[in-house]
Amino acid sequence: MRIAVIADIHGNDLALAAVLADIAARGIYEVLNLGDHLSGALNAAGTADMLMARGFPSIRGNHDRWLLEKAPEEMGSWDRMAHAQLQPRHLEWLAAMPATLVYRDEIFLCHGTPEDDLTYWLDELTPDGIMRLSPVERTQALAAGHDFPVLLCGHTHISRCVRLHDGRLVVNPGSVGCPAYSDDTPVAHKVEAGSPHARYAVIEKTGGTWNAEFRLVSYDHMAMARLAEDRGEREWAHALATGWIE
Repeated sequence: MRIAVIADIHGNDLALAAVLADIAARGIYEVLNLGDHLSGALNAAGTADMLMARGFPSIRGNHDRWLLEKAPEEMGSWDRMAHAQLQPRHLEWLAAMPATLVYRDEIFLCHGTPEDDLTYWLDELTPDGIMRLSPVERTQALAAGHDFPVLLCGHTHISRCVRLHDGRLVVNPGSVGCPAYSDDTPVAHKVEAGSPHARYAVIEKTGGTWNAEFRLVSYDHMAMARLAEDRGEREWAHALATGWIE
């Protein structure tokens, strides 16, 4: 059984199309989607239409939640630009998504952690804003009460795979459409994948054991960088072009 896992598309329809083509070329027919589908300065409506047509099992991320909960004037720039592109049917599609999901009785889907879509799970921030791999004890504590062989998360945009002491596998597939970003909560920090590739993961069960493989997919990232630049998102344009924060 092979299943593709995608997350954090952020309205990057070109990256999504490239990832879906790579998944299809590998003969994989099941795709799980971990949220933050649309928010950003790119092509939110086109991305929504592409995903709605496919009907993947999907959960909402924190940006999806903000698109539904906040008035446009209260939104950050990423959410506000995406919201301006969306029609009621797109918002209804987002509103129907759960915060978490169990798939095939073995795979648990969440965006951040099982309890909070804003908490980093496989990475943690130091007090001076450095992102680092979370200690396995912390990762395992956040998995308490969720006794599934595979636990999937997104949110950090960093590809990670951690085997817990009890054998459960926690996987973050990385970001399809946003390879780097900066944030000021809870302290100022930046997250950088280091290249402009679109990323996803493949999980596979062999002999009763689940494992993960990470895929990096090339696409016309400079077209997306130019679009972000044209819409006034200079930092994101640099991130799309390079995988780094300028």
